Amino acid sequence: MDTNKKWYAVYTRPRWEKKVADLLTRKHIENYCPLNKVVRQWADRKKLVLEPLFTSYVFVHATPQEHLAIRQTDGILNFVYWLGQPAVIRDEEIEAVKQFLDEYQNVSLEKINVNMKDRVRISSGPLIAQEGDVIEVRSKTVKVQLPSLGYAMIAEVEKTNVEVIPIASYTNNYFYNALFR
Repeated sequence: MDTNKKWYAVYTRPRWEKKVADLLTRKHIENYCPLNKVVRQWADRKKLVLEPLFTSYVFVHATPQEHLAIRQTDGILNFVYWLGQPAVIRDEEIEAVKQFLDEYQNVSLEKINVNMKDRVRISSGPLIAQEGDVIEVRSKTVKVQLPSLGYAMIAEVEKTNVEVIPIASYTNNYFYNALFR
């Protein structure tokens, strides 16, 4: 595995996510277009369809040398930028999205602002060992924050499967310091 490769988000033309993923695959550029399993109702039937979870976004695992080839792909408008540089998405966040979509259907996204709340670790279930900030808890609904993407994924998680991490445990964390210092 190339250690220079990082995950980036690219912004696509509307409704081009699957096409862009296919074009990148043909160029031998590793990519990930998260697909949500959604049940759609028609007048005569119900059908399970795969829809892009993040509208107008595809993730690429690439080196800086591959950026030009990525930008030149039909349907890609540009990289998503953060502080003047293409935004790097942590491997753990991509894995969390993959695992989340493997375990759940009809996942919804909610655009969020990064807030500082209790820091938690999932102690069991599909997101085991994932850490994040609690945005809101209602009966069994827990919102899991993915800070570098600016979205929260919402899933039914038992409150008993969440443990609070004391603040001293994560204030020395690189990611915490990059976001909140």
